[in-house]
Amino acid sequence: MFSRRSRRSESVSNESHVSRETVSRETSAYEARPQPHDDTPIAAAAERASRVLTPGGSGALPRPRRTRIITIANQKGGVGKTTTAVNMAAALAVHQLRVLVIDLDPQGNASTALGVDHRSGIPSVYELLIGEVEFADTIVQSSSNENLFCVPATLDLAGAEIELVSMVARENRLRNALDKATLEKYDFDYVLIDCPPSLGLLTINAMVAAREVMIPIQCEYYALEGVSQLLSNINLVQAHLNPELHVSTVVLTMYDGRTKLADQVAESVREHFGDRVLNAVIPRSVKVSEAPGYGTTIIEYDPGSRGAMSYLDAGRELALRSTREEEGLS
Repeated sequence: MFSRRSRRSESVSNESHVSRETVSRETSAYEARPQPHDDTPIAAAAERASRVLTPGGSGALPRPRRTRIITIANQKGGVGKTTTAVNMAAALAVHQLRVLVIDLDPQGNASTALGVDHRSGIPSVYELLIGEVEFADTIVQSSSNENLFCVPATLDLAGAEIELVSMVARENRLRNALDKATLEKYDFDYVLIDCPPSLGLLTINAMVAAREVMIPIQCEYYALEGVSQLLSNINLVQAHLNPELHVSTVVLTMYDGRTKLADQVAESVREHFGDRVLNAVIPRSVKVSEAPGYGTTIIEYDPGSRGAMSYLDAGRELALRSTREEEGLS
């Protein structure tokens, strides 16, 4: 007959064993090799966080030969556009690349997540589109990272689509505003444009200004619904306004490994888009959802979490694909 102490010891041992299996199954390539002191999920997360937050700890990634301007679009709401924009940007910045996020959504959520002031009246993307300010006047450094910058969106942007209708070259306003001299002055490697959940003039402006489109697709039932319409619009922009535009990257978001549905959706997306889908998959995570409420990204909020590790993996994969992308082989 076992004593109470023996039964408790056996129980703790079993729990530790399960925890180690879970961690080894779910952590990414960023995780340190198992050490004697890394025998709990909390210790392992702390070790990973330390590596991420140490200057140079995440290493440097190759810089693209020219600034990559990427529009992050999907007219379906709630698929993780803004979350992907800010966290992908933060992941690239941690790897010592210089990144600019242009917040083209009137809600201004990307500006909030990057800790940038976006009260009405400050120089923002709205004033940039209507020609009241220069590009350089709107760029603000994020409090998250010295390599991370943002062009904020204010509530004034909500009425911009109506104002743009009567303007000359209304689809080209953003592209014309992004002057090369300022991009070279700030030495940006990546410009990520966060679009609103629609296919209106703001999204069209983003597509005309960019060379690439990144599509976040959530691993849920209605994932591919509406993507065909988005692809149709991309083809129209490519045919009439921006011949270089193409879908270079697809990111699977809100993945829940406990469900067969998530695997089925992921498989369908990979069959349709092929190698344009990143191998890194973004899990459904409470931490990722919490971070914007604190005016920060998941990389800064909880750098050792699965969400942070996934976006770091995705950022690394995006950057390592840059050579192929520049050669037009994507």
